[in-house]
Amino acid sequence: MDLNAPHTMGTTIIGVTYNGGVVLGADSRTSTGMYVANRASDKITQLTDNVYICRSGSAADSQIVSDYVRYFLHQHTIQLGQPATVKVAANLVRLVSYNNKNMLETGLIVGGWDKYEGGKIYAIPLGGTIIEQPFCYWSLITSPFITGSGSTYLYGFFDQAWKEGMTKDEAEQLVVKAVSLAIARDGASGGVIRTVIINSEGVTRNFYPGDSLPLWHEELPPQNSLLELLHSSSPEPMNV
Repeated sequence: MDLNAPHTMGTTIIGVTYNGGVVLGADSRTSTGMYVANRASDKITQLTDNVYICRSGSAADSQIVSDYVRYFLHQHTIQLGQPATVKVAANLVRLVSYNNKNMLETGLIVGGWDKYEGGKIYAIPLGGTIIEQPFCYWSLITSPFITGSGSTYLYGFFDQAWKEGMTKDEAEQLVVKAVSLAIARDGASGGVIRTVIINSEGVTRNFYPGDSLPLWHEELPPQNSLLELLHSSSPEPMNV
């Protein structure tokens, strides 16, 4: 094993707008190649009271970008005397990412709510581009030389399941289903699911343990022993 070889890093992060706000979701597995460095990490980071960021790629890179942007937004809020908008926060993330694009390996999703434009989702992929979207999802695997996506299966899922004007509960259920599907298919995603709901009433964080997630296709339910695994029947596939 070459310890100095480039390490692949995988994750699944999702942002969805609904009628009144946004829902952000992420798995919790931090991997270093084939090694799971942290099985319960929190990939949804607060930037301001009304704006959060989902982090993927290099944990160190995404954390330092989040820290810088949080500092700049704090100064911005003091100077203006009011909270920063989601667009301002996303453009600061874009600026830091673009100016350091040759050194950073991180893809980010900025989501939040403000009184001017309501709930907004912005994707800032590798390189520092900014894209406003009604929903955004990455099941991302990156390395110093390759940027790929393991989210092919999520495209069809969102084409079928996403719709305009969803309620808060529908949007959160969609996010949890999508992340659980990515966990089932992507070995670099796993652990628990965390969601953040942001709207005019504030922020709500929810936590879904791994043993409570829906089972997909031929996934086996959690077992306490090998004997239970041998005597258990195969679960029925989950219906979307």
